[in-house]
Order: sequence, then structure tokens, then C-alpha cells
Amino acid sequence: RTHPAMGTGLEKPATAEAVKQIFRTAAAVCFDVDSTIVSEEGIDVLADHCGAGAAVAAWTARAMGGGIPFEVALEERLKLIRPSRQAVEACIAKHPLPLTPGADRLVAALKKAGKRVFLVSGGFKQMIKPVAEALRIPEEDVYANNLLFNEDGSYKGFDAAEPTSRSGGKAVVVARIKAAHKLSPVVMVGDGATDAEACPPAEAFIGFGGVQVRDKVKALAPWYVLSMQELLDEVPK
Repeated sequence: RTHPAMGTGLEKPATAEAVKQIFRTAAAVCFDVDSTIVSEEGIDVLADHCGAGAAVAAWTARAMGGGIPFEVALEERLKLIRPSRQAVEACIAKHPLPLTPGADRLVAALKKAGKRVFLVSGGFKQMIKPVAEALRIPEEDVYANNLLFNEDGSYKGFDAAEPTSRSGGKAVVVARIKAAHKLSPVVMVGDGATDAEACPPAEAFIGFGGVQVRDKVKALAPWYVLSMQELLDEVPK
């Protein structure tokens, strides 16, 4: 059973086994970062550090549940936080984002199997950079939002030209990755509604509930996993 994806002519795999088969043969795997590769939401960590934690966490929950356009939630949360360059650097030093258990082993195994690994996130490049370095993922394979600062380091805004700053942006990024690198099939792995939106153009979406189980996302994912080990077990040795 397959469900034609609206307006694309592509069909989404409808069973866990079909998704597993695509994952095993994938040329590339794209991972969300917050609540997937790392076990926290970077924007919430930054908000806590800047004293805006509770208000921002409520926006994050609404955005991830798919109840509000991502770009609206991003802008409203950043208005509450207004992070300076100095605050971002201090936050990273004090609260480095912790890898989800098994993420490092999974990424290493995928690379060893000849698959290219990308990070595709609605979070911020400044906070994801140390995560990518720990996983040995080059900067050009990281797609995320970019905080902008004034000359004195005070908060200026975010780069609205980044596709990941908008709803549907992860689908745009996956399409670019496929076109630029001639990669197919591509799989998207993540915990949120914005990740499920990336399939298509991704050939398959795998829902990740190892940090946060989101019922709406679980309903969209024929293969829904609760640990990195479940993915690792399917990587060709």
C-alpha cells in the first residue's frame, strides 16, 4: 500500500519494511538535530541561558507539534531571547548540546557503509557547529539557521534566506542536496512535523521518538524508532 504524495507524482513508502529497505540502500541520510541527534532543543537551551526559558519552550512545543508556521515561531522566540554573540558563545561553553546515545556510532557506521550524512536543522549553525565537529560532519553538509549580530555583538536577527527558517524548508534543502550531489535515495530522520514534511522529496522519512514522542509525527511515520540502536541494526555491515 502506498500513498501518492500530493502534487509530486512520487509515492511514499507505506510500511516499516519498505522504509527499512530504502534506509539500507540510501545514498544519503539527513538528520534533524534538536531532539534527534542531540537530546535537547538548542533554542530552549539558549532561551534558558538568556532568561526566557518558559515562554520560549511553549512556542517550541507549538512549532514542533505542527500547529503554527515555523517562521512565525522562530521569529517570535528570537524576539523573546534576543541572543547576543557573547551570550551564544557563553551558552555553548556552559551547556554544550549532548549527543543522543548512539548518535555518534550510527553516523560513523553510515559513513563506513559509504553513505553521506547531512544535518538539516531549524536550529542555529552557531550551536550546531560543535555537534557537527564531534560527528566529523563537514560544515558544507550542515544546513541550519544563521543568527545575525550587530558589530558590537548585539542581536540583529536571523538570515531569512536560509530555507530552514521557513515551514517546508527542510523539503527545499533535501531537494537541493539531491540535485547538487546527485544522491538518491535520500532518507530524512527526525522527531518533528518539519522533518516529516521533507518526504517527498526524500524517498523515505523515519520518525525518531528517542527523546520526544510526538503523536502527530508517529502517525506520519510507517517506521518509528525509539533509539539510535534500532537504526544502527539496519545499517549494512
